[in-house]
Amino acid sequence: MLEHGGRLRKAALTYGIAEADWLDLSSGLAPWPWPIPEIPLRAWARLPETDDGLEQAACEYYGAPQVLPVAGSQAAIQLLPRLRRAGKVGVLSPCYAEHAEAWRRSGYIVREVTEQEVDFFLDSLDVLVVVNPNNPTGLSLTPERLLDWHARLAQRGGWLVVDEAFMDNTPHLSLSAHANKVGLIILRSFGKFFGLAGVRLGFVLAERKLLKLLAEQVGPWAVSGPTRILGQVCLRDTAGHAQQRQRSEAASQRLALLLERYGFKPQGGCALFQWLITDRAGQLHEFMATRGILLRLFPHNSSLRFGLPADEADWLRLDEAFAAYRKDVP
Repeated sequence: MLEHGGRLRKAALTYGIAEADWLDLSSGLAPWPWPIPEIPLRAWARLPETDDGLEQAACEYYGAPQVLPVAGSQAAIQLLPRLRRAGKVGVLSPCYAEHAEAWRRSGYIVREVTEQEVDFFLDSLDVLVVVNPNNPTGLSLTPERLLDWHARLAQRGGWLVVDEAFMDNTPHLSLSAHANKVGLIILRSFGKFFGLAGVRLGFVLAERKLLKLLAEQVGPWAVSGPTRILGQVCLRDTAGHAQQRQRSEAASQRLALLLERYGFKPQGGCALFQWLITDRAGQLHEFMATRGILLRLFPHNSSLRFGLPADEADWLRLDEAFAAYRKDVP
């Protein structure tokens, strides 16, 4: 299995620091989890129903004509390759590594391409996968550019798969309103923006025929009854959405300024993280980890992703760690 952020228990064992004593900035999750509503006993005692209102709440929140709930968008990433025959898949990279891995494991020829290379290779591809905003670079592409790529693929029966896991803060860039288009598949993550990654909920937005095929692969009762109730409450909390967007955007800007103050200007980021390329990535990751601060290290391109601190104590701790790094490391 691939490495991901959030491996706090592993870090605790490696560095001999109790889990409770860590500042975990390794995952691009909002550090302010939504309050958990009261879950009726029947949700635990009965099999989940698919007409309980979750799909409607998701359609309203995403502005999509139809959705398929799944047990986290990761489930869809692994199942989508089953719906096509072998072919050539382009993945706009660097990005969330599970995309390329899923298509490779299913026997597809996978080419990882840069933003500048897409137009050159597009007409030779059967599928193009784009993460928008991208993880970890923060790159955001316009709907117009993505729809142009989709049109070129769709006229040959191809797909454009857009992973919008970090889109909640910038809904104007989403392609969700176009989810009826044949050959356009949009993945949405619930846990990141709502800070509830542990509930394992995500949504696929696409035309009805494809969603029906994917639902057959997902199988019945993929999302638990308690999760369906919790999801509805969160998706309908419009006041909470505004608050989460405001504080995450402010925190992301503050994080970028903190990094820059210590000589580490980020190369990218979005409302939930900042991304830094530096030849000192491994060294900085190790320095922070010995002080109980966990970052996400990408060794292949010597970069780090910084999640958002939750409160003033966390901000102070990160600031003090950088001050110590500047003093101790030449």
